[in-house]
Amino acid sequence: MSPRYLQGLSKRFAYPVIVLLIAGMLGACSSEGADIGQQPHGEEPVTEDAEAGQKNSDGSAAAEEAEAGGQGNAELATLEQPSTVYYEIFVRSFYDSDGDGIGDLNGITQKLDYLNDGQPGGQDLGVGGIWLMPINPSPSYHGYDVTDYYDVHPDYGTKDDLKRLLEEAHKRGIKVIMDLVVNHTSTEHPWFKESSISPDSEYRDWYSWAEDTGENTSGMSAAGSGPAWHEQEGMHYLGTFWSGMPDLNFDNEEVRSEMLKIGQHWLEFGFDGFRLDAAKHIYEDVQSDRSTETTEKNVSWWQEFRTAMNQVKEDAYIVGEVWENSPVSVAPYLDSAFDSGFNFGLADQIIRTVTSETNGGFTVQLARNYELFNEQSGGTFVDAVFLANHDQNRVMSQLGGSEDHAKMAASILLTLPGNPFIYYGEEIGMEGAKPDEQIREPMLWYQAKAGEGQTTWLTPKHNLGEAAVSVEDQLPDSLSLLSHYRKLIDWRNGSPALTDGTIADFDLDDDQLLGYVRAAEEEQALIIHNLSKEERQVVLNDSEVKYTELVHATNAEAKWADQTLTLPPYTSAILK
Repeated sequence: MSPRYLQGLSKRFAYPVIVLLIAGMLGACSSEGADIGQQPHGEEPVTEDAEAGQKNSDGSAAAEEAEAGGQGNAELATLEQPSTVYYEIFVRSFYDSDGDGIGDLNGITQKLDYLNDGQPGGQDLGVGGIWLMPINPSPSYHGYDVTDYYDVHPDYGTKDDLKRLLEEAHKRGIKVIMDLVVNHTSTEHPWFKESSISPDSEYRDWYSWAEDTGENTSGMSAAGSGPAWHEQEGMHYLGTFWSGMPDLNFDNEEVRSEMLKIGQHWLEFGFDGFRLDAAKHIYEDVQSDRSTETTEKNVSWWQEFRTAMNQVKEDAYIVGEVWENSPVSVAPYLDSAFDSGFNFGLADQIIRTVTSETNGGFTVQLARNYELFNEQSGGTFVDAVFLANHDQNRVMSQLGGSEDHAKMAASILLTLPGNPFIYYGEEIGMEGAKPDEQIREPMLWYQAKAGEGQTTWLTPKHNLGEAAVSVEDQLPDSLSLLSHYRKLIDWRNGSPALTDGTIADFDLDDDQLLGYVRAAEEEQALIIHNLSKEERQVVLNDSEVKYTELVHATNAEAKWADQTLTLPPYTSAILK
């Protein structure tokens, strides 16, 4: 059987993209080893983090939805996804340039060479993008309750400092996106203060007041944060996440207009795009709001936002936080609104695959999800894949401190399609578990836990003592987790198949092996992960696509001879 080709052209590339039909392209011929072509495989005051409690209960959706019975049936018909690796930074915890213990924008500028020095090789991570968590003025440590959308938090520096950071990042080929929090403000924002004075206030209708509209204040938050309505001097205002975060009223045209101006302002300032916080909660405020009609209103607003941003920067990258495990819930936002939606379901599946050391078939479902996303977006979507973020327990803590599992999780993440997002400190194995401050602890740069630039605004609970990790300790160690991340990112950056290619499941008759093909027009690569603590062998016999070279392996003991791949425990390999 010959490879099939997608009908039509990509909106990004004027050439057809390979559709991988694994049964035909990669037929099995041997019964030795693992033969190819066989069977497929809430917390204390709730703030922005309340969404962590509202994930769907379909954690096993991959196995259920994939219907992955049958042999060699994994197929993907989707366009390529040009991608880069992004690094999420909580500014307060990253690097301190002025000695006050608080991370700042100048500190990030000083550490850009750690992220990407703009030169090939070296000891930098090699990321191509940065996501800055909120940098606007705010009364809280986390910044998700904004008091001024047009300025920079004084703890972090000035707009001149921010301009310098953007310029230096761009010199190194790094894109920078900012966290934009439009669903709600702080109660300290002048708009809300004015709104709360009187029903006749100029800004009264910028927020939702139950007494003005006759709303029932018993409604529970759609974000799982308890009551959605909060009392102030006998009146009740809507605050989906927390009493300190009153929701803006997007039925008000002035509110929508102002938010469009804010987005355009920051693109004109030099940002390359946005991470949009709480994107599905623009109109989904209380639990009774959950409906197709509400989703349509949310999507309509974000389409309006996208249209306005395109007037300033047509290639602005917009990734939305739609905290849902179901791809059907995320897909509507890819229709002329977001480039990406964070793939929460996939993050769960990767962690589950690594901890169980078992291939549950998530790549089969991933391919089908991409067909849906491709159709919904008209071929323009790029997935946003990750392991954990600032709202979730850190990866190393989820993995029980296992470095083998952490390396495997990184290997899977960094060989999948889309833009991989790495939460700061993930690359050195920092630990952390709720409450939220303890998953946002200071980045550890030094073995001695003290040194120039080390932030001290918070005394760590998880990342301290003799066992604490650090960049200084891991940087020279070729076997460290940091070196592992650097290596995988370097491999990814050097491979068209890994940066841009499609994905299809590669059937292995061993549930402790995970295999998939990444294919671009220029190149095709086979990725195989040994998820287990035991050595595994994979026999590749003649097929219409013949892999002849082991180009990369995470363990130097991996061997490729006579069409047989021998993988030591917890080893990943890339063949071409």
